[in-house]
Amino acid sequence: MASGNIKPLWDIYLPREEIMPSGSSRSHPPIAFEEIEHTADRALRIYGRNFEELLRNAARGLNSLMGVDEEPGAAPKTKSIILDAEDAEGLLVEWLSELAFWAESEMLVFSKFDLHEVSPTQVKADVAVIQVTKLERHIKAVTYHNLEIVKTDTGLAATVVFDV
Repeated sequence: MASGNIKPLWDIYLPREEIMPSGSSRSHPPIAFEEIEHTADRALRIYGRNFEELLRNAARGLNSLMGVDEEPGAAPKTKSIILDAEDAEGLLVEWLSELAFWAESEMLVFSKFDLHEVSPTQVKADVAVIQVTKLERHIKAVTYHNLEIVKTDTGLAATVVFDV
C-alpha cells in the first residue's frame, strides 16, 4: 500500500492524461519510437505517456520495421484482439507477437488501434486492418531479450528486440 507521495506502480499504467499545475496537459514524449542499433536483430526504443500509449506506439514501430506497401484501394476492416499475460512486459510481447503473426500469415497490417480495456496483464482492442501486397522485412519473433518497461520523466519506455 502506498503512503505519502509514493504512488503505487499501477499508477504508471493507467491510461489517463495528467494535468500540470499550469492547467495544461502533460506533453507527449518527444518521439513515439526509434530504431536503435542491435548486433544481429532489429530493436526499437518505444515511448508512451502511459501503458496504453506505449502499446499503440509499439504497434506503429512494428509497422515501421516491417515496411509495408498497402494494396491499392484496400478498405480497412476491423479485428478484435483480447490478450492476457502475467505482467506488462509479457503483454507487450504478446501484443506485438499477435500483430506480427497477422502481418506474416495473412498480410494484414494494423493501422488504427481502439484499446477498450488496458491493464498490465490484459488488453482488449478493436484494430483496423489493411491488406498489404508485401512486407519489406519479416519479423520472425518478438523477444524478451533485456525487455523491461521503465518509468521516465514523460511516462514509460521499453526496448524491444525483434528476431528478423
